[in-house]
Amino acid sequence: MPHGNILVQESSAEVLDNVIARVRDFMPLLERGETRRLLHSLIGGLDREMVWMQTLSARETDLRQQVVVATEYHLLKGVHDALNALEMERFLKTLSVPALHKNCTEYRDVLAGRALELVAQEMESSGKGAPPLSFALISMGSDGREEQTLITDQDYLVVYEDGGGEAADDYFREFSELLVERLAEVGFKKCTGDIMPSNPTWRGSLSQWKKRLLAIVRYEFADYAKNLMDLIVLSDARYVAGDRELASNLVRSIRSLQQDYFHVLWGMAKAATEMKVALGFLKRLWTEGSGEHKGEFNLKLLAWAPLVMNVRILAINQAVPATSTLQRIELLEKEKSFSTTMAGGLKDAYHILTRHRILLQIKVIKGIAKDSYHLNPYQLPTAERERIRHALLRIEELQKTIHVNFSIM
Repeated sequence: MPHGNILVQESSAEVLDNVIARVRDFMPLLERGETRRLLHSLIGGLDREMVWMQTLSARETDLRQQVVVATEYHLLKGVHDALNALEMERFLKTLSVPALHKNCTEYRDVLAGRALELVAQEMESSGKGAPPLSFALISMGSDGREEQTLITDQDYLVVYEDGGGEAADDYFREFSELLVERLAEVGFKKCTGDIMPSNPTWRGSLSQWKKRLLAIVRYEFADYAKNLMDLIVLSDARYVAGDRELASNLVRSIRSLQQDYFHVLWGMAKAATEMKVALGFLKRLWTEGSGEHKGEFNLKLLAWAPLVMNVRILAINQAVPATSTLQRIELLEKEKSFSTTMAGGLKDAYHILTRHRILLQIKVIKGIAKDSYHLNPYQLPTAERERIRHALLRIEELQKTIHVNFSIM
């Protein structure tokens, strides 16, 4: 059974050393027969765990190999479903957030890359021709941060080389529209916010993208809220497939503009520090007082998102290259933006909140719940409820730090 109290701030080596130390401390208290039974039990348990892990890894390797040779979208969907089920099984046994992030992100990159190849083939076989220019698929949001979970949607943009004129624009419009439909068939839900390359906002040539980015940071577009949201989404841009150097060029431009135009970063910081967290009177957990979600709070909007958003702000300000929240925290600690205590507390908060987000997703997948966002903290053990409350206190502390650093009034 998974353990409810996981020391997430420790490295794997530290956890192993602690377990070994505890066994050694306990053994002198045992009689000879008890010591033998304990050691046999530990060996048997480890053997069973190793067999389980090897079996799971073999299944995963086989499924990923099927992706590479699949020629039909429904086959990719079947593999996607199987990989999701396998990852859910692994998570329920280990409760490892980083492992789930890594595995889900890796196999979805492979699936998206294969879908991209099949769409190019489909365009060519239908008489539209092969892609006329090099292009790349870039992810954003949780995928861009390499923080994929069991439920995913499309947060992608397409960039292509310059020089193709209107003909290239037309080709990649059709290509992107088809890609979005095919990804949906493979199990990547369409983004409710329309952050997909079928939307002209999220595709273009490299020069078109750079012109668009400059217009956003200069506030040449009237909708300030949309400009800010687009910049926030772009902050986590990451290469997925296609021309890697082309993608890197665009990502560098995004990072550079966000740092060069301080008023843009300041606006993002203000929005981040104003995000509400689920704390009420006397810093107790706040929950809805009435309605459908009485006794619950939105774990994503009132806990997890403020943490991710505020860490992102400091990472951009300090030119931290990572997009992963945990990696950003580690690098911010290394360059002294965070103390060791604060960094450990924030990593702990991320693990706790994300673990509960994933558990809520599993309830939806299994048909136990309809909503993967709302959590009732009073259905949890007291100790776990306190961990969540302390996680929120750490987020509030981070917001205050950013508020001071950016001189937000």
